[in-house]
Amino acid sequence: MGRPREHDEGTRAALRAATERLITQGGVAAFSVRSAADLAGTTTRAVYSLFGSKDGLLIDAMAQGAFEYLVEGIDALSETDDPVADLVAVGVPVFRGLVCEHPALYRIAFQRIVPGFRAGPEVTAARRRAWGRLTAKVQRLEDTGLLDHKPVAEAAMEFNAMLEGLANAELRGRALRLLPEGAEEEAWRNALTTVIRGFSAGDSRDPQPRS
Repeated sequence: MGRPREHDEGTRAALRAATERLITQGGVAAFSVRSAADLAGTTTRAVYSLFGSKDGLLIDAMAQGAFEYLVEGIDALSETDDPVADLVAVGVPVFRGLVCEHPALYRIAFQRIVPGFRAGPEVTAARRRAWGRLTAKVQRLEDTGLLDHKPVAEAAMEFNAMLEGLANAELRGRALRLLPEGAEEEAWRNALTTVIRGFSAGDSRDPQPRS
């Protein structure tokens, strides 16, 4: 029989959770291999065994987790006959869910707060999967004539820019604090809907699916 694995998926999950917690509470400066291992109740050896290096945990695992969250969230959405509402749902609840529930993951993957950030192949693959899910939702606008000849990739980039702008505003805690308490989600929905309406600005009709 082979030797049992000293560090398993439970240890991997514990180290990822510990790293996320450290960065959420104290920023990147609060993270070290030792602090993550201590918080996870394991050893520094486990970090190198499971992730290969400090950056393997701090960058690759955290950034990959962010994109996996988006992929899983989009895949879990129920598709309706309204492509506008379905695209807005990518922003709320999915993208905003990442921002609010896992701000450390968002900051590492999108704001790249870790000095010298370089995405490894697994992160790049996860990012491409997330982008593919978003592009597929935008493609449905094209299929129903709501892009007014705008290329799908261009519309997806503009929509993503609004997602990141709203996320950054919420994390800074300034602009969205001007709203009544609890109105942040509605602000996201309104802003994203406005972007989508802009895609069909050359058409005098409201952006509704064609029958």
